[in-house]
Amino acid sequence: MRAAQYSGEHRIVVNEVEPQAPGRGEVQIRVAYTGICGTDLHVLHGSMDSRVDIPQAIGHEMSGTIEAVGEGVTSVAPGDNVTVMPLDWCGECPACKASNAHICQKLNFVGIDSPGSLQELWTVREDLVVPLPAGLSLEHAALVEPLAVACHDVSRSRLAAGETAVIIGGGPIGQLIARVAAETGAVVYVIEPNAERRALAERLGARTIDPVSSDAVAIIDEATGSAGADVVFEVAGVAVTALTAVDYAKVRGRVVLVAIHPNPVPMNLHRVFWRELELIGARVYERADFERAVELLAAGAVPADELITSVVGLSETQSAFDQLSGAAAMKILVNVQEG
Repeated sequence: MRAAQYSGEHRIVVNEVEPQAPGRGEVQIRVAYTGICGTDLHVLHGSMDSRVDIPQAIGHEMSGTIEAVGEGVTSVAPGDNVTVMPLDWCGECPACKASNAHICQKLNFVGIDSPGSLQELWTVREDLVVPLPAGLSLEHAALVEPLAVACHDVSRSRLAAGETAVIIGGGPIGQLIARVAAETGAVVYVIEPNAERRALAERLGARTIDPVSSDAVAIIDEATGSAGADVVFEVAGVAVTALTAVDYAKVRGRVVLVAIHPNPVPMNLHRVFWRELELIGARVYERADFERAVELLAAGAVPADELITSVVGLSETQSAFDQLSGAAAMKILVNVQEG
């Protein structure tokens, strides 16, 4: 079978490899689509070489069909459409014992710390599999994982109907957070300098602000009667947005730190003190977030076609990574069985 493997030095190479037969408690999935995300770009750029066993198939945003099952598997059968929640926790560390297994202190993030879904046949444990409902296309189902991220972020924020949410950054996760926030009943603003991404956010129902040509803080103050936003999501992942995120929040507002900042960045702790703000970390997702994401996609609450920029064959995986460097690109899917 073929696998698109990270080979170091900013390269993805498609190689012939032997498929792994499913053992007891495992399933083999014929992967249909794999989405490429910012974490995968970090892998390509060498930032996670200490975690990846080079050469290795990466990828974790996926959909596919059960090809075969190992002994003892009862929850799924060959022919079932599924996705995978790619978190393998130890069950023994303090985080796991405190019911926070999704951020296990020894977490194996499948697709980084172990082989991922950019391969034609992928074998994983049964308990990582999330069944998909009939009628949800496999192309759209490849968005379940990033949508689960957004569901977790909104859940962590405790956002309620009627509240105001500000999302800093209109990339894929920012757009998905905006949709989940809108489904919650919030008034949603997306702050994004790129015109194409602002236009997409508006088509998806959000209000937008260009921080280059406008005073974004003043606009939020005016819209909220000088109170500020109930919740602010920092999704852009650059130092200046981390520093200024607190400027949008009301007294006792919540600031959710979504983006990955690989290095320490400054924060305005005086504002945190002055307004009694909450800083909330949000990382990956829990099973309930995955199930909520499946429900939203199946119900058509997330316009998946608007978020999928393009679909390429497996042999074009390197070019798909290159395309993601374009500022307006959203979600690029790899059709693992083609090309």
